[in-house]
Amino acid sequence: MITKKENALRIIRFDNPEYVMSNLPCYGICYHGCNHEGYDGGGHDSPVGTLWKDIWNTGWVKEQEGIMGFPRVNPLADMDSFKAYTWPDPADERICGKIYSGRNGFDGGDCFLAGSHRDTLWEKAYMLAGMENMMTFFYTEPEYVREILHRIMDFQLGIAEHYIKSGVEAVNLGDDLGTQRGLLMGLNILEEFFIPEYKRLFDLYKNHGVIITFHSCGHIEPLLQLFMDLGVDVLNPVQATANNLPDLYKITDGKMALCGGISTDVIMKGPVADIEKTVEETICLLGRNGGYFCAPDQYLPFPAEHLTALNDAVDKYGVYPL
Repeated sequence: MITKKENALRIIRFDNPEYVMSNLPCYGICYHGCNHEGYDGGGHDSPVGTLWKDIWNTGWVKEQEGIMGFPRVNPLADMDSFKAYTWPDPADERICGKIYSGRNGFDGGDCFLAGSHRDTLWEKAYMLAGMENMMTFFYTEPEYVREILHRIMDFQLGIAEHYIKSGVEAVNLGDDLGTQRGLLMGLNILEEFFIPEYKRLFDLYKNHGVIITFHSCGHIEPLLQLFMDLGVDVLNPVQATANNLPDLYKITDGKMALCGGISTDVIMKGPVADIEKTVEETICLLGRNGGYFCAPDQYLPFPAEHLTALNDAVDKYGVYPL
């Protein structure tokens, strides 16, 4: 058999992989604050009830066990706060040092070294200004929005330079841009405000040959061409209940790999026979020419028996030729 890395590359390239995989095999590294940590502690592993501020000065509260915290204090909710705001510096050793210490723990092997830009742009923006405020500012204060987005991307580009210096082969980007039924904002908003900023980061990584995965929950069918134009190699999580999977396949086949597509509801409720049937059908639909990593379309605390059934079904039905 070929290596996991080679098989994953063949999946991404639609180039005769030997088997379907559940994900891109990666060893992940990240900067301090990527997962909403603060300089003085805090983070999503904190006990329920913990309050903290992350490196962006966004205030968080941990409300439920096993679930990430929620942003409750938005430091750029009004324009008067902007001039006095201190932006995090990607060259700050407290932030970037974690990238290199994480890199030192990577001994190669059959996986990709991968960096992360969680909350790449849109999500970071609404955490800073508040979602309702951002939705309003697109129309009432467009230059304020542009400045916030540009400064966020300046930070991400600085982090990207550290990732590239550390030798990453893949990078995980993401912003949830869809609801269950449609987009969070119109295509005109995305094209005017977000695409130019995304392009700065995507172009840097593409120029260095880095594999790009992009995470966007919800109904994202109208964005597929934008993702492909930007250079996304693997799109996840491909929510089965929010998108038409046959339509996604027609648009992306041979152009962009998909990851996910197995309904969270099916995995959670079972029975095992239904999970196995769903995996078989989805692999045959999305993976017939390669280009598919078979995985849940969201991650929840699933019953162990159901996760085993999912993995066993991928092994059973994911061998080429299908």
